[in-house]
Amino acid sequence: MEIESSNRTKTGLKGSCWCGRIKSLPIKFKDKVIEIMQKTKKIGQDDPRKIVHALKVGLALTLVSMVYHVRPLYDGFGEFGMWAILTVVVVLEFTVGATLSKGLNRGFATFLAGALGVGAVQLATLFGEKGQPIVLAFLVFLIAAASTFTRFFPHIKQRYDYGVLIFILTFSLVTVSGYRVEKILELAHHRVSTIILGGATCMIISIFVCPAWAGEDLHKLIGVNIERLGNFLEGFGSEYLKLCEDGGNKQFLQVYKSVLNTKTTEESLANFAWWEPCHGRFRLHHPWKQYLKIGVLARQCAYKIEALNGFIINSDNQAPSEIQRRIKAPCTKMSSESGKALKQLASSIRTMTQPSSPNLHVEIAKIAIDEFNSAMEAASPESTQLLQVIPSVTVASILIEIINCVEKIEESINELSQLAHFKSSVELSTVTPERPQFLHLGSIKPVRDGDGDGDGDGGHVVITVRGTSPDSPQEGNPQALRKSQPAEV
Repeated sequence: MEIESSNRTKTGLKGSCWCGRIKSLPIKFKDKVIEIMQKTKKIGQDDPRKIVHALKVGLALTLVSMVYHVRPLYDGFGEFGMWAILTVVVVLEFTVGATLSKGLNRGFATFLAGALGVGAVQLATLFGEKGQPIVLAFLVFLIAAASTFTRFFPHIKQRYDYGVLIFILTFSLVTVSGYRVEKILELAHHRVSTIILGGATCMIISIFVCPAWAGEDLHKLIGVNIERLGNFLEGFGSEYLKLCEDGGNKQFLQVYKSVLNTKTTEESLANFAWWEPCHGRFRLHHPWKQYLKIGVLARQCAYKIEALNGFIINSDNQAPSEIQRRIKAPCTKMSSESGKALKQLASSIRTMTQPSSPNLHVEIAKIAIDEFNSAMEAASPESTQLLQVIPSVTVASILIEIINCVEKIEESINELSQLAHFKSSVELSTVTPERPQFLHLGSIKPVRDGDGDGDGDGGHVVITVRGTSPDSPQEGNPQALRKSQPAEV
């Protein structure tokens, strides 16, 4: 009896659990629907072009499906119209370059493979019924093996890999079908014409209906990555000072981390941009490879920033106050000026204008390097310990490497501006690059006034400062004009 009662109890518990799950299904379904709607809304807000792309795919499929709905088209293509629908599904991509790449690869590969397939079938018929299958098998083996081997060439792999696959597929289908199908020319003609129909529909819609250009995306991506590095470096100085003085908050805004993972995206966008026609300010032979070079340098800089950020976050050793007082200003200047230089270069890319040469922020950062060297030479080695000095020196050395990397990025962007014919920008400053904002010529002239007894009582001194500065009156700056006037002391 006890066993039966326990079994009944277990059965009742299982039944109540199942009832609870069934009752909770509507609530879970509602929560799932709300979650999906929120994700959909977020995707649409992040990039509205994705919604437009979905509508473009629906439009292309609707147009191509007319092959079945319109009787004259169906009489012309018949059941082969299915190849046009399959082409739209496979070819129409998010960007214009990706669509053109797949469309042209598919079209030319199908045409070439169809022609070779028909020729192979005609050649095999010359060997009679017994020799025909042997010749066709040998040709399929030879063409498939040779075509597959070409996919290992880097240039073919990068731009024509999809076309080689379609070539192998089409050639095999035509040759194998041609052995049993008498109307081989009709088969090849219908396959090529339907694929051309579907590919042309995709390319026309992709180019003329709210186009998304891969070249423009690559251009923006490089500019955003450089700006992110600049934002980190510009804000790193103050965080470094807080960390050195009172421990600070070791949580930095790590937006630079996204730069480390953009290599694949940059390479694919550059490959697709190569297929795109002229659009906007991007010409036919735009130097897309130069963007990849800038991207490589940006990632090198990001890796150095990663080392810098990781060292500061994980470092528990603090330099003595004397050393810290001496080097915190040069380190802050190196970091902030490097960040400003990168942000200026990012702005140059965004506006497609030639960057000012030389970059004054880079030159100021170089001056900070000299100040750091002077501060370290002036520090007394007797009062310091090696383990206490290493953290500060390491941070400074990493910053020096970052400055060198910023110089390389500047050179690459200058080269890009020349190759891409960026608009020339008006030079806003003519400061001497070796020591900007520090070389001023002046004179001190005493002026006797007051009682005229010659003892200088009641007199004043006029200090006249001459030189070129960013606020030079030649630039038409009223404040600079006032600064250049004699100052009375």
